[in-house]
Amino acid sequence: MTRRKLLALGTMAAIAGWRPWGSAQATPSTTSKPWPSKPVRILVGFPGGSSPDLTARALADPLSRALGQPVIVDNRPGASGNIAADMVAKATDEHTLGLMINGNLTIARLLNPKTPYDPAKDLAPVCLIGTAPLVLTVAASVDGAAQDFVKVGLLAGSAWNYGSPGQGTVSHLGMELLKARTGLAPVHVPYPGNPQVVNAMLSGQIHLALLPPGVVMPQVRAGKLRAIGVTSPGRSTLVPELPSLRELGIQGFDLEVWNAIAVPASMPKPVQGRLAEWVSEIVRAPEMRQRLFVQGWQVVGSSPEGLANRMRQDAALLGDVIARQGIRIE
Repeated sequence: MTRRKLLALGTMAAIAGWRPWGSAQATPSTTSKPWPSKPVRILVGFPGGSSPDLTARALADPLSRALGQPVIVDNRPGASGNIAADMVAKATDEHTLGLMINGNLTIARLLNPKTPYDPAKDLAPVCLIGTAPLVLTVAASVDGAAQDFVKVGLLAGSAWNYGSPGQGTVSHLGMELLKARTGLAPVHVPYPGNPQVVNAMLSGQIHLALLPPGVVMPQVRAGKLRAIGVTSPGRSTLVPELPSLRELGIQGFDLEVWNAIAVPASMPKPVQGRLAEWVSEIVRAPEMRQRLFVQGWQVVGSSPEGLANRMRQDAALLGDVIARQGIRIE
C-alpha cells in the first residue's frame, strides 16, 4: 500500500472517531433501541432569518452528522417564543429539541402566570450555546459623552423615551432595571421588533434603547447612532471598543441575552446527557465558534448544570424587576 493511501486511511479514521462528526448513538435505559431512531426536530419560536433561527440552522448539519439522523429546523413563531417552548415541553416523541432564548427558560411564567408550561419543571436544560451583551444606544441628537451620560440622563430623563421589541423582552426589562439603578425615567414605547426600534431612533422618535450588537453597531459605526456601553460585566469581544456600563459607574447592572438548547423534562436522562456532550463539543469547535461569532454570539457551550445555573440567576435578576415594576403580559 502506498504512503499516500496510508495517510488517507489514517485521516479518515481520525475523522470518524471524533464524536461530533462521526455517527454516535446513546441507548436510553427505558428502551432497547438506540437513540436517535428517527429524524430529530429543533423547534424555534421565531421566524426564519431571526437570530435563534440562524443559530439552529448552523447547528443542524453538524448535529445531524453526529447523530446519524436528519436534523430538521421547525419554525413555530409566536408569543415571544413561548408557543414553541410549550410544544417542546409537551413533546413525547423523545426526538424534539428546542432552541430558546432567555425569556422562554426563565421568566415566562413570572410575566404571565397563564403560560401553559413551567420552565423549571417541564423543560430540561441541555447547553447554553452563546451569550451577547446589549448595547445602550442613544439617538445622535442626545448630547453628552459616554462618561457623562448618567448625569445628563438624570437632568433630562423625564423628557426621554426608550424603545424595545416588546413588553417583557430582555431589552424592555433591562431598561427598567437600568432605570432602577440610575434614576433615569424614560417612558417605554414598544415596537414589533428591533429593526423598528432602530428606525425609530434614526428618525428621532425615541431617545434610548438596549439593542444587540449585530443589530445596532452598523448604524453606530456609520455615525447615525451613538453607543454608550455594553451591559456585560466587562468588555465584550463582540464590541471591544465599547466600555461596560460598570466601567462607567453603573453598578449592579450585568445583563446579557443568550440562546440555549432545552428538551422535554420527560426525555430519558441518558439521552439528555449524551445530547449535551454532542451540542457542547460542536459549538465549541473553532469553525462553529467563528460562525456563531459572526452571527453575534460569544460561544459558551456549557454543561446542563451551567445552563441551569444561568437560568436561576437570570430568573432572580429579571424576576425582581418584574415584581418591582408590576410588569405583566396577558
